[in-house]
Amino acid sequence: MFQNTLRSTFIAIIFSITFSLTGAIAQDSDEPQDPLPGINSGLVSALPFRGIGPALMSGRILDIAIDPVKRSTWYLATVGGVWKTTNAGVTWNPIFDGHGSYSIGCLAIDPWDRFTIWVGTGENNSQRSVGYGDGLYKSTDGGKSFAKVGLENSEHIGKILIHPDDSNVVYVAAQGPLWKEGGDRGLYKTTEGGKTWNKILDISPHTGVNEVHMDPQDPNILYATAYQRRRHTWTLIDGGPESGIHKSIDGGATWKPINGGLPGGDKGRIGMAISPINPEVLYAIVEAAGGQSGFFRSADRGESWQKMSDYVSDSPQYYQEIVACPHKFDRVYSLDTLLRVTEDGGRTFPPLGEADKHVDNHAMVIDPDDADHLLIGCDGGVYESWDRGQTYAFKANLPITQFYKVAVSNEKP
Repeated sequence: MFQNTLRSTFIAIIFSITFSLTGAIAQDSDEPQDPLPGINSGLVSALPFRGIGPALMSGRILDIAIDPVKRSTWYLATVGGVWKTTNAGVTWNPIFDGHGSYSIGCLAIDPWDRFTIWVGTGENNSQRSVGYGDGLYKSTDGGKSFAKVGLENSEHIGKILIHPDDSNVVYVAAQGPLWKEGGDRGLYKTTEGGKTWNKILDISPHTGVNEVHMDPQDPNILYATAYQRRRHTWTLIDGGPESGIHKSIDGGATWKPINGGLPGGDKGRIGMAISPINPEVLYAIVEAAGGQSGFFRSADRGESWQKMSDYVSDSPQYYQEIVACPHKFDRVYSLDTLLRVTEDGGRTFPPLGEADKHVDNHAMVIDPDDADHLLIGCDGGVYESWDRGQTYAFKANLPITQFYKVAVSNEKP
């Protein structure tokens, strides 16, 4: 009862002050006044705009990169730029606001210089609402400043891979423009730290490269997943005969397709991972026409593939990324609407568990020292788990969101 009375009194005071101010402003102004008092520019001009949300959720995370030395320093690729924390998410700073793209596809940290950060702009999916980018950026001071280093017409960059023994050698998988053909599309390589680029895998003006992976035992062995797609206002053509997996054993100088055992015909987006425990074992989640989609496994570095199950993500053009566990062999996570995990090399994919967590997953980092410690990025922000998905801590202080539409009122003011 007391609370209701207090609330009513407070509201009455606010209305009284507002009415008094409005009347005073109207009397002192020489400009024509509305016949009835109300809110006007003179009343509200001293009230600055402030951020009021998102309050209950954050926004889409596309990639997460962890400092290999100071593991409390994280970099996030988001639909609202690049964000950095140096205290494991207690506080955040936007470090990319002054550059040409708000939509970020992927990140990479130089394994030899943790202050060198590479940023690939443009979300690496084919959604209707996807934001495009303006190329590749590089920072040499931990994100304090960035310089553009090429591939301005890529629009959507899928993955960046840095050579473990030579920081000047970098591979970039460019999906290419979504709404048109051409552009910077394919797999690119620099041997000069980004000063110049060579396209080392060129499929066609309609097909780019979604991912690039390197054998942890031999950096000359590379795998690239080609992705043919095109969006129109009336439909998405999510696949074609040019999609598939390619392999190089000479650092990208030459390539061959390795699709034996994979579905024939039209294929869409392919997500791939190499087992950190046994790099002869590869995993691929493949979207394919004719009901041939599924999860595939190779035991001979991609020379042949075996279908393990019919599992494919709910929306392959939007998800279709997998992460192999460095702690347990044949444990693979699938970033899907619901986060899923296989313990048997892909035969079964039960949900990991997401109580009190937002769905729509796009990024994951597994602690190299603790199999139960996961950092997950989804459409609702960043979540951290210390018990492998039984419970989550939500980083509610990361204020990012993606605007799909802006509307204005035709009424005054």
